[in-house]
Amino acid sequence: MVDRLDSMRTFVAVAEAEGFAEAARRLRIAPSTVSRAVAALEEELGITLLSRTTRVVRLTERGAIYLERCRRILEDVEAADRLVRGESAEPRGRLTITAPVCFGRLAVLPVVEQLLRAHPALSVRLTLLDRVVDLVQEGMDVGVRIGPLPDSTLLATKVGLTRRVVVASPSYLESAGSLESPADLGRHRVIVFESIEATRDWRFGAEQATSARVEGTLVVNNVDSAIAAAEAGLGVTRVLCYQAKEAIAAGRLVLALESYATPPMPVNLVRPPHRGESPEVGAFVTAAKAYFRDHPVGLE
Repeated sequence: MVDRLDSMRTFVAVAEAEGFAEAARRLRIAPSTVSRAVAALEEELGITLLSRTTRVVRLTERGAIYLERCRRILEDVEAADRLVRGESAEPRGRLTITAPVCFGRLAVLPVVEQLLRAHPALSVRLTLLDRVVDLVQEGMDVGVRIGPLPDSTLLATKVGLTRRVVVASPSYLESAGSLESPADLGRHRVIVFESIEATRDWRFGAEQATSARVEGTLVVNNVDSAIAAAEAGLGVTRVLCYQAKEAIAAGRLVLALESYATPPMPVNLVRPPHRGESPEVGAFVTAAKAYFRDHPVGLE
């Protein structure tokens, strides 16, 4: 008989990684050990959990059902371990975090660095994606959400506020002329940052009642490129203030249309309820709150 819990952990790792080699890397064991564990589990259950091809591994219908149950069982086991160790136990094991790419690089990575220095028994997997990650479905412990939160069962801790800003280089504005109102955008070169939530209708003001349709002289697919292009004098762009904070402080970019500023948006750390009290998650939330008190994500 296979060690069921170890086999479940291996199966979950393969399903999340969509591959045996990547699962082996994450678990730090040999790929052959991963393959044998999953095969033994399937043999004992009498079903096929994973559909294998030469390029990718996919869950079968029964595998998807089993994956959900495995996650719940493993979470219960972890909760029992935490209870026995006590609420103040030293953070240990793997902590998985997801955040938007730029925010993760600028604001989450320094928190992770502090956390790893303070807790040697802890390891962190930081996944940076410019999309909303389903924490439960993708097995994440903590996520960063920027903007209003929809109704959900996720626990949330607000760590700051940010807002959208329009920026350009001083040299560009000097040569292209004034930018006094959103209507002036029609005669300016505009750098558009395309993302899942991006729109060509830029809204302004406290009630976001004023809008301007922008087509984009330059269209890029990541915010770092948009900021770099604006610094180079290629036009005006709109980003979240933390993304341009360094360039603004250095004078490479200046704010425009500030009299039409939009309301601030919250920055929250969210996590599934079952992970909310773990020492690992608790340590990260505490460290993040302290970091953002000293390093606000707005333009303070």
